[in-house]
Amino acid sequence: MELVEATLDDLDALVDRWYALASAMEEYSDLNELVYADVHEVSDDGFRALLDDENTSIYLVVHDSETIGYLTLREGHHPSRQYSQYLRIVDLAIDEDHRNQGHGTEVVERVKELARERGCDHLKVSCEWRNEDARRFYRDTGFRPKQVDYAQPLE
Repeated sequence: MELVEATLDDLDALVDRWYALASAMEEYSDLNELVYADVHEVSDDGFRALLDDENTSIYLVVHDSETIGYLTLREGHHPSRQYSQYLRIVDLAIDEDHRNQGHGTEVVERVKELARERGCDHLKVSCEWRNEDARRFYRDTGFRPKQVDYAQPLE
């Protein structure tokens, strides 16, 4: 498995995979409801902006020369904390046909290496509270619960 930095040529693949991930997240909260009826309505502007953002990195997850997922990382810092430099996993999506084969775990191990190379001292990730599979995956790969995010729609 390797992580290949995404380029503008990868926009369609990124949008397709993001839409699949975002659609799957709808079941966990009404706050995840998409405004797009299908993937063809999704603009690639969001990914274009992320590719230009110096604090964000997007990778294709490639196994045996086949793209099987994508990863979005964002660097940040908390200057007042002992653990101050972090790398956040924003999105980690492995295509359904390739799940439960160790690819996600390999991605997390590679992210740890990238974080160390970038001078980070910890990783962050969040997932939907009701997504037991994601919570179990992150616990199994060494993450531990730290805080809970709350959300409230303003209507």
